[in-house]
Amino acid sequence: MMRLLTGTDNDDSDSFDFVPHSVDAFGSTVLVEGCDQDREIFWIHAWTVNSHGIITQVREYFNTSLTVTRFGVNSSKSVSITSLHCPSVWESTLSNRVGKSIPGLVLAI
Repeated sequence: MMRLLTGTDNDDSDSFDFVPHSVDAFGSTVLVEGCDQDREIFWIHAWTVNSHGIITQVREYFNTSLTVTRFGVNSSKSVSITSLHCPSVWESTLSNRVGKSIPGLVLAI
């Protein structure tokens, strides 16, 4: 897949079209998801963009269900032992269309 994505693969029969199904943004993180029904491939891109809109980091997930949580810093100065709660702000929706069992990941932003 890496040769296909970087353009070093010269075999046209291995072409792959990235057609996004949804695009969502959470601050500096942009999530794009899509799937190729013919190949049964589900993909998610997580882009980090700077204040000028330039992509500075790309994370790519194939055939993986993704849940994004917001991980915040507690502003309280008191120290106590409490359970950590990270609310889900986004979940992939196309993973059930692939038709096979896929792993799930959590991305903290």
